[in-house]
Amino acid sequence: MCGIISYIGKQDALPILLDGLYRLEYRGYDSAGIAIIDHDGNVCHMRTAGRVDELANLLAAHPVQGSFGIAHTRWATHGAPSAANAHPHADCKNNVFVAHNGIVENHAKLRAALEREGHIFASETDSEVFAHLIERALGFLGNAGTLEDAVSEALRHVEGAYGIAVVSKKHPQKLVVARRSSPLLLGIGDNEFFAASDSSALLRHTRRIIYLDDNELGVLTPDGYEVRNIRHKPVPKQIELLTGSPEDMEKGGYDHFMEKEIHEAPDVLRNALRGRVLYEDGTAKLSALDASADKLSRINRIIFLSQGTSYYAGLAGKYMMEELAGVPSETLYASEFRYAPPPLNEQTLVVAISQSGETADTLEAVREAHRHHVPTLAIVNVVGSSIAREAGMGIYNYAGPEIGVASTKAFISQLAVLSLAAVWFGRQRNLSVLRGREILQELRQLPHKAEKILSNAARIRALADEYALYENFFFLGRKYNWPVALEGALKLKEISYTHAEGYASGEMKHGPIALVTSAFPSVVVAPSDSVYEKSVSNIHELKARGGKVIAVATEGNTEIVKIADHVMHIPRTQEILSPILTVIPLQLFAYFIAKKRGCDIDKPRNLAKSVTVE
Repeated sequence: MCGIISYIGKQDALPILLDGLYRLEYRGYDSAGIAIIDHDGNVCHMRTAGRVDELANLLAAHPVQGSFGIAHTRWATHGAPSAANAHPHADCKNNVFVAHNGIVENHAKLRAALEREGHIFASETDSEVFAHLIERALGFLGNAGTLEDAVSEALRHVEGAYGIAVVSKKHPQKLVVARRSSPLLLGIGDNEFFAASDSSALLRHTRRIIYLDDNELGVLTPDGYEVRNIRHKPVPKQIELLTGSPEDMEKGGYDHFMEKEIHEAPDVLRNALRGRVLYEDGTAKLSALDASADKLSRINRIIFLSQGTSYYAGLAGKYMMEELAGVPSETLYASEFRYAPPPLNEQTLVVAISQSGETADTLEAVREAHRHHVPTLAIVNVVGSSIAREAGMGIYNYAGPEIGVASTKAFISQLAVLSLAAVWFGRQRNLSVLRGREILQELRQLPHKAEKILSNAARIRALADEYALYENFFFLGRKYNWPVALEGALKLKEISYTHAEGYASGEMKHGPIALVTSAFPSVVVAPSDSVYEKSVSNIHELKARGGKVIAVATEGNTEIVKIADHVMHIPRTQEILSPILTVIPLQLFAYFIAKKRGCDIDKPRNLAKSVTVE
């Protein structure tokens, strides 16, 4: 993995491909490469370890003109970041060039077989087998064989996930792409065509796109395109329109995308709620749920499936659903569900949560649920994503593109959508109109309250500067704010490389408190809620052992100021909605610590925005 951009048409391909690489760089950035075939049939095949800037510098010294090519920015899975391991990969004769996202699970077996036939590999990657398999297929097919025939033949041997783009010197003016369990979409222009793993690479060039489904192959020429399955049968596809604008992919005056996206929280909340609040009825209008209301009325168990930040949203969603709807719920890692699913039946609802809608573990978990004939609901941010299309029902976040690798605004939108879903399920059961109205009214106040927290960013920055050199943190929370403690710790470790652990506060005395010293501060999420007194007791326990404490507390609480070393305040809100507010100061705290430490905030080491391989 992680980013593919391809072009074929009448224009010079190089600037289009480079622009696409820059826009995909947030998805993977340890190496990059390009293969362009010029008008004389010569190939510019250039790769380098490092960022796209380094590739651009190399290309500036070796300009090339050609109207079709492929490019890739990599996040390493097999083989260290290096020029040799960067994509696109070539066959033995430097005729076939392939960019690949995904993992070839049987690559070792394929590589050994190809080497016995005389193929010479130049990299440590699993991806290089594609180039040699296609080379081999072209040899078998002879002069009558087409590039798309060879790609189809090669794919028959591959086990695992792939999104690939292929060009060949001997098949000029043709671009072949294919996918299985790794996102790939076509962009339809005027006598020009694109293929990319992410719509962000296409927004500047076209809004007309086609989503490829698994085991589909696209053949693009300057004159048109065709989509077929790997058995060569044409597949009719609908052209869809991208939403958003190129400006969504800009920083808008902020130093980092992450900072911008934290400050977008108020608008994200407004977008999540727009058109979905039926205040007089005390319920939510969620089209996917409304259309399946009868089936959902029989649900007696809900399983939230997700990974990373989305998993923590699912933990909060479990509490919301059980409190408002009385439906027993649990939150599982999608990566574990596929291999050890609990007992399931048609009265179980699986809710898959994913910002990108392409998270490989979550996508496979949805497919596992389908194998058990279990109804599925997707909560995703990216319209047209794989999980959105494969789940039986879907709710979009409408948070807009999230470029920063560390998720911020998507988490807030997920919490807002989950709260609406919990109200909907609750009103279907025993939740009163009055209680539904109370929650919906408070939801409508949250954008303003989020703005109030963000107006104190300078104070949080000063606090972060004071703690920036500490190397260890505990994050503690109870009930609804236990997931927030986990998320606060994750944000800090993701972008500042500071060791941070999140715990349910009651777990602290069962071992972790042994680590507390004056050099090991704790962040305690302690709004004025039903478990506030318990949180205060935790603060006293930490202080008694010499630990420093930063509290996240409700405005007007004068008691906590006397016992904590520092306090970050949030406006008062309903307990069930408190995570939407308490997480914002923790996001800012992590951001400012990382900034003080000079970290690459939008592109933290070893991480990719969307994990599209298991």
